[in-house]
Amino acid sequence: MTEQPNQDNGTLVLALIAGLSINGTFDALFSSVVTFSIFPIISLVLAVYCLHVRYHRSEMPKGLPVLAAACFLLGLLLYSTIVRAEYPELGSNFVPSVICVALIFWIGLKLKKRKSSSQ
Repeated sequence: MTEQPNQDNGTLVLALIAGLSINGTFDALFSSVVTFSIFPIISLVLAVYCLHVRYHRSEMPKGLPVLAAACFLLGLLLYSTIVRAEYPELGSNFVPSVICVALIFWIGLKLKKRKSSSQ
């Protein structure tokens, strides 16, 4: 009974990791400012594979795909914010930071609403 919410949280964490690693892979391959590393590519492959396996093993509950997409977008923007804070010559990180904070509050609100509706 308690395995389904834990599996849902795992799916959201995997979506966040996939978002972080796809942006990291893009920066590692195509950005001259960020040094090359193989680890974002490895984490991207593993996260996408695990999401694919979860998708085939069980169906997603109602509302989880939207939360997974929001977590993926949060990962994309969060990595961009971190890289822009580390390398200021890439530009301002104000807009991605504000969108990240708004997404975190929205995801938290949706998770709280899902938890209260399931009880």
